[in-house]
Amino acid sequence: MLRDRSIICFGGEDWWYHHPHSKAHLMRKFARAGNKVIFVNSISMGLPGLAHKDLLPRIKRKLGSYSKLARQTNEGITVVSPASLPFFGTAAARSINRRMIAAQIKRLARSRGLTNPILWIAIPTAAGMIGALDESAVVYHVSDKYDANTMDHATNPALIRRLHEQAIDAADLVFYSGRKLFNEATRGRERSHLLEQGVDYDHWRHVGNGNIDVAPEIAKIPRPRLGYFGAVEPWLVDQELIKRASRERPQWQWIFIGNKSRGLDIEELPNVHFLPPVAYADLPAYAAGFDVCVLPWETEQSFTSYGSAIKVREYLATGKPVVISPLPEYEPMRDVLRIGRTRNDFIRLVEEALHDNDPANAKRRQAAVAGGTWDARAEWVSDLIERVLAAKES
Repeated sequence: MLRDRSIICFGGEDWWYHHPHSKAHLMRKFARAGNKVIFVNSISMGLPGLAHKDLLPRIKRKLGSYSKLARQTNEGITVVSPASLPFFGTAAARSINRRMIAAQIKRLARSRGLTNPILWIAIPTAAGMIGALDESAVVYHVSDKYDANTMDHATNPALIRRLHEQAIDAADLVFYSGRKLFNEATRGRERSHLLEQGVDYDHWRHVGNGNIDVAPEIAKIPRPRLGYFGAVEPWLVDQELIKRASRERPQWQWIFIGNKSRGLDIEELPNVHFLPPVAYADLPAYAAGFDVCVLPWETEQSFTSYGSAIKVREYLATGKPVVISPLPEYEPMRDVLRIGRTRNDFIRLVEEALHDNDPANAKRRQAAVAGGTWDARAEWVSDLIERVLAAKES
């Protein structure tokens, strides 16, 4: 494991948003091992257009992050939201952002005793920070098909693609968190690796054994309960699937836990329940009340099809039956997952999963992810980074 190093991570998400993403899990492991870590909340890929219904909520969330200033987590990670311009469409704006952000992060790094940091970037718009922070190595962590995301910002996809390529060309290591992303990558292939999502196995493995009290918010909802946690976006969730299932199986209760965008068609359905985001420490008590864990994504969309949702591994770690929409990332695990390749198929597989009470099947699901912990991922990543640093220092 990396030790006594400095790390500055530019996240693709804010530290405080959703339950922990891959960068948060890895940075926690590095900090606990004795490294000094600064996590920079997402500098975004730009704001949505003026007519976009999520514009004001996005601004509100970002202002909330700014208000936190620099804070320290329990692991000693410094989390900061630097002031920056919320657009990247012109060279002038990108130049201003580079100078503004570099000045703020350099000052913070000096005050925290970070020197020659490993620069870890997980968003293309942070490519401009490469070379600005006296870094000892550059890691580019690719977790999305960035230029396919036209849903929540107005930045030109061609520009996003150029920044993405700039980051690949400058990086010492490129990690892809999705199988489809990795398989399609050609640029910088010799420095690229598939970094599969991990799981905090001990956090989830007791969910299915009946020893965790079900959260009251879940317990009051009738059964059977189909549970999901994470982002709830109109372009992400397959709303036609939910509407069809609600008509054909009105007794099924769909539970969505997480940040919900406005304007979902399924909001008024009587058997669809939306709960606000829940602290990661408390989520197992909510999952304990699920009868089936579901991932009803609209995977025909290009952007979504590249997903590698961490929650699927967390679902499996509970031992509960899991039904998901088709994702290339999880095809190798189809022996322990039920993959609904059509809406009819998804509904049929949920019906089947509701009758899956075999303890042997639960153990198989848990065994499939038990070895893929975040500790194991962090150890593997650390070894690759140490090799890069050793080569540079020799």
